[in-house]
Amino acid sequence: MSPAARRRLAGELRSVCMRISRRARFENTETIAPHQFSVLARLEKSTATARELAEYECVSPPSMSRTINALVEKAYISRSDNPDDGRQVILTLTSEGRTALKATRRSRDEWMLKRLGDLTEEECRVLEQARDILTRVATR
Repeated sequence: MSPAARRRLAGELRSVCMRISRRARFENTETIAPHQFSVLARLEKSTATARELAEYECVSPPSMSRTINALVEKAYISRSDNPDDGRQVILTLTSEGRTALKATRRSRDEWMLKRLGDLTEEECRVLEQARDILTRVATR
């Protein structure tokens, strides 16, 4: 592939991936806004401090503080003192947050499933291969 064709492909892939991501993120925003979903998904992996979440999400601490307050108000996350450092607050995903996260994922997956419904078996196999390649690209 020529350098120009590779550059064009890079731009087109970036654009398509962003469009799919955006569309899926805005499916079922009734209970969890896209930026809140990202925080809940991060907390599903492990607890974190507000600072760690702000760095992870590449947002300012005041912006993350507003997101955290909204999620605490919904009882999706809880705050607790860090036993090793009383100045820090540890944020944890609650069972309500886990339930909301699963429901949002299910809704987004259903949205994608509908889009895959008209594809042929061969197109689905091609997408499986593309998924594997894109996963490799994303983890470099």
